[in-house]
Amino acid sequence: MRHRPAGPPPLGRRALLRGLAGAATLAAAPGPAGCGTDRRGDPGLVTMGSNRANPAQREAIAESLALWEADSGVRVELNTIDSTSFQESLNNYLQGTPDDVVAWFAGYRMRYLAERGLISDATAVWEERGFHDVFTDQVRDLCSGPDGRPYMVPDSTSPWAVFYRRSVFEEHGYEEPSTKEEFIGLCERMRDDGLVPLAYGVREGWPAMGTFDHLNLRLNGPEFHLGLLNGDHPWDGPEVKAVFGAWKELLPFHQGSPLGRGINEAQTSLVRGEAGMMLCGLFLTHVFSEEERADLDCFAFPEFDPEIGADVVETPIDGFMLSGDPRNPGAAMDLVGHLGTLRAQEIYTAIDPQALPTHQEADLSELSALDAKIMDMIAGARALTQYMDRDTRPDFASVVMIPALQRFLRRPDDIDDLTASIQRQKASIFGR
Repeated sequence: MRHRPAGPPPLGRRALLRGLAGAATLAAAPGPAGCGTDRRGDPGLVTMGSNRANPAQREAIAESLALWEADSGVRVELNTIDSTSFQESLNNYLQGTPDDVVAWFAGYRMRYLAERGLISDATAVWEERGFHDVFTDQVRDLCSGPDGRPYMVPDSTSPWAVFYRRSVFEEHGYEEPSTKEEFIGLCERMRDDGLVPLAYGVREGWPAMGTFDHLNLRLNGPEFHLGLLNGDHPWDGPEVKAVFGAWKELLPFHQGSPLGRGINEAQTSLVRGEAGMMLCGLFLTHVFSEEERADLDCFAFPEFDPEIGADVVETPIDGFMLSGDPRNPGAAMDLVGHLGTLRAQEIYTAIDPQALPTHQEADLSELSALDAKIMDMIAGARALTQYMDRDTRPDFASVVMIPALQRFLRRPDDIDDLTASIQRQKASIFGR
């Protein structure tokens, strides 16, 4: 990977990952609708289903698609739906009459679809565009199915870290912690200074996965973490109980009543300076104004075990897939290929503040200080993980783990019964 000290691509403030219109309309339907079968074979139209629904994402994808429309002479019909509804309805959507191109996530969630024949092999796109040379081996693996073939073209990532406002740290003389002891000490100081140490809102359920992931990665390492999410390890063993024990120790430093607070509300606490820190993905930049983003900084979730370290980064990768039977396969393949190019990624990531490009040749010459730090974290990572709901089966993530993590936050003393319940459900789903 090419790595230079600081700066986004020429059109903005973005960076690269080491180790994407016609009219972007927000659909009112409960999930992706797809298009009618009467459009099959129309050489002048390709359709796309997208979960990129916030204003910056919609603007960014519109610009990138407009570029391809101008070059190809083919019109893109974009079906946009909010991310949660899109995610919950994707399986049924892909088994119905889906769009030609579909925005989605790399990792287990994509492999799950590939294994079931719901998306198409994208090997031809990768070979024609030379993507094997512009994406790292680890990114390529995350975009490949169980057969080793690529099924997705990656375009951006929104890594996780502990975010804070630089002005708040400077006002109180805080320093970034690198160990568990320093982290707890900083939380105690913040609490004494009248701040909520850690903003926290998990009403949607899935945000709590980030806390489990980071503690498991720091206490047990990436190999155990990914094996656990793959069903290879028991959930009632000492390793997992240690994770919940460490989480219980940190709970007093978190914003109270998190199950009644959404993640956006928690992020607003950070914006207002009411909370000192927040473990979150780079998508939290959407609640900050451009001026406020200049005050935003971050550090890697601290080390909890010196033998494990803190060099694994939760780096969810987004991209685009071909549906199982596109109506306009030629145009769909060309569009997916375009979305992975350096030009398209620079356009997209210059507009969307949460997105960092995955293309290795992305220009770093104008990278913001925040993005430069995140890129350094990724560049120095021993391993990249996606996120619990991307690194495991969707039925296990949504049916088992979201309720389990919510139960833990209600009753944190109930670790033995909790982990035994997770293990019973895990064995039923994974068959082991």
